[in-house]
Amino acid sequence: MADEAVPFDDRGLAYGDGLFETVLVRDGHPLLWDAHLRRLARGAERLEIPLPDMHTLASLPGQAGAGLFVLKLLVTRGSGGRGYKSPEPPVPRLRWRCTPFTPQSAYWRDGVRVRLCRLRLGHQPLLAGIKHLNRLENVMARREWCDADVAEGVLCDQYDHLVEATSMNLVWQRHGALETPDLTACGVEGTLLATLRQRLPIHTREVGGEALMEADAAWVVNSVQGVWPLRQLDDAVGTCLRRWTMQAEQRYLQQHAHPLLGYPHDAFDEA
Repeated sequence: MADEAVPFDDRGLAYGDGLFETVLVRDGHPLLWDAHLRRLARGAERLEIPLPDMHTLASLPGQAGAGLFVLKLLVTRGSGGRGYKSPEPPVPRLRWRCTPFTPQSAYWRDGVRVRLCRLRLGHQPLLAGIKHLNRLENVMARREWCDADVAEGVLCDQYDHLVEATSMNLVWQRHGALETPDLTACGVEGTLLATLRQRLPIHTREVGGEALMEADAAWVVNSVQGVWPLRQLDDAVGTCLRRWTMQAEQRYLQQHAHPLLGYPHDAFDEA
């Protein structure tokens, strides 16, 4: 079903008992589609929710039509069960919506200012990596600032290890190597990051914020917005900790990632 009303007893609404994907669709063609389906399948296996029919899923991007859209898929366990007890067998519920989309090309060109969040992500390896519906930690972290000049917030875990941004993944270049946080205990494994790791030597590191302070270049990335270079990192009260100039190092990841999304190879071009 498309964007229809969700019943009051839907378990996704009540408990966050489900999964979602946000897919960039260009002229009816979904970008990184196989990676999105793999993550959806991995999440469904973890939560023990039957996947929707693949023919149904495959037909959805074509509903977008000409132009650039974001397709959002929601899969919940459906209705039923008593309290936290799950219905057996579950009857999953699929909802979806296609929304016209315009990327923030100025962020590709000029880079972004980000800040460290106070909130710390808790560890739950069973849910790590997948895109489940219970994103309350990210919601609370995003409420920490209202400054329009701050594009993203950087999240650490309970041990002060870097994990992700509120809605994007982190990558940086340090001592000549590309690095990204370890996501085995918490965080979402983005489809753009997963695809780039198949193409580039991006090393997983369990490190704190000092890694960003030592980085020659750093980025936040996802499969809808593409790659935003960091130009400034602030602490949780808005004090600047580090600045980067927009030089060749800051453009490197865009050159590899943006062709996957149909975005300009050169960050100074328009979308």
